[in-house]
Amino acid sequence: MIVSPTAMAGLALIALGMVCTPGPNMVYLLSRSILQGRLAGAISLAGVLVGILCYILCTALGLTALMLAVPLAYEAVKWAGALYLLWMAWNAVRPGAGSALEPRSDLKVDRPAKLFAMGFLTALLNPKIAVFYVSLLPQFIDPERGHVLLQGLVLGGTQAAISFGVNLMIVLAAGSIAAWFAARPSWLRAQRWIMGSLLAGFAVRLAFDKRPV
Repeated sequence: MIVSPTAMAGLALIALGMVCTPGPNMVYLLSRSILQGRLAGAISLAGVLVGILCYILCTALGLTALMLAVPLAYEAVKWAGALYLLWMAWNAVRPGAGSALEPRSDLKVDRPAKLFAMGFLTALLNPKIAVFYVSLLPQFIDPERGHVLLQGLVLGGTQAAISFGVNLMIVLAAGSIAAWFAARPSWLRAQRWIMGSLLAGFAVRLAFDKRPV
């Protein structure tokens, strides 16, 4: 085997914990699936997955390490991601905004291309993903086994597969979640502010995050 079973199991466990932790990707996929349906959620998930695969490929080729070594490149991606999260937070709490978990009939239906692009940006405009791959994947690569690039791709692909599986379950279960909230209007209002607060918190934490040395 290119990658040892121990290394594969260790990375899979960490990947599972990471994807189960609420973050921008989960919030976006949940809200889009509820507002526009499972197909829209699946298309958005495809965009998220491509964004993750871009980071995996760049990490395997050493390009993300270069980004982290160049302050201006890291800062540009970091601030773009923070502003994007703040925009999502404002849309959650702005006057007249509804909850992402509230069924709506007046929702503008986004085209598949836009759904895909927004999912892609949600994953791509987050340098924390790059930091995760740069710091984590090398710990599970054994140079003595050879094929370092292939090991990186296999390990990264494992993480991507786990992320896809968990997020797909979120997309498929979004309707049931919406039905539960629909019967509890007070929870809808609370959810809107909780979501906005979480997104704003992600943005602030990202904005003040220091470049790894």
